[in-house]
Amino acid sequence: MGLGSHLSNARKKSGLSQEAVAEKLGVSRQTISKWELDETLPDIRQAKRLALLYHLTLDELISFDIEQQEIEDIIEKISEETQKKINWNQVWSKKYPILASYQQEVDIAPYAEGLYQLLGRLKMEYGYNDLDAMLVLKDILARVWQAQEQRKKQ
Repeated sequence: MGLGSHLSNARKKSGLSQEAVAEKLGVSRQTISKWELDETLPDIRQAKRLALLYHLTLDELISFDIEQQEIEDIIEKISEETQKKINWNQVWSKKYPILASYQQEVDIAPYAEGLYQLLGRLKMEYGYNDLDAMLVLKDILARVWQAQEQRKKQ
C-alpha cells in the first residue's frame, strides 16, 4: 500500500470525508485527493496535523514500505501465463538453499500422503478446487510456523 492509500484508509477509519479533512486543515478537497492519489505529498506540518486528526502517530500515518509496495505491484502484474513459466522452487532456493537440496535427503512419500489427505478434506468439506485447497493448506502451514516462532520468542 502506498502513502496515498494509507492516508485514504486512515481518513476513512476516522469517519471523515475529504471535504471535512480539507476544512480542518485549511486546504482544498482537491489537495486531499491529490495526497490520497499519490500525485503530491503533504508537507511535514500537514502530515503532523493529519496524524493528530486521524488519532495516529506520525510514524503510523506514514508507515509504508516502498520496497514491499514495489514487490506487491510486480506480483499483481504478473500474468498467469508468466507465472506458469517460472520455476518458483528454483527462484526461492536462491534465498533458501534447503529447497534445492532436501529432495535428496527427505523421503517425501510419507509426508505427501498426509498432505494429500489434508487437501482432500479441504476440497470435500469446503468445496475448494485443487489450487484453492493447496493455497489454503500453504497458508495454514505458514500460520502454524508463525505461531511456533512467536512461542519461541516468549
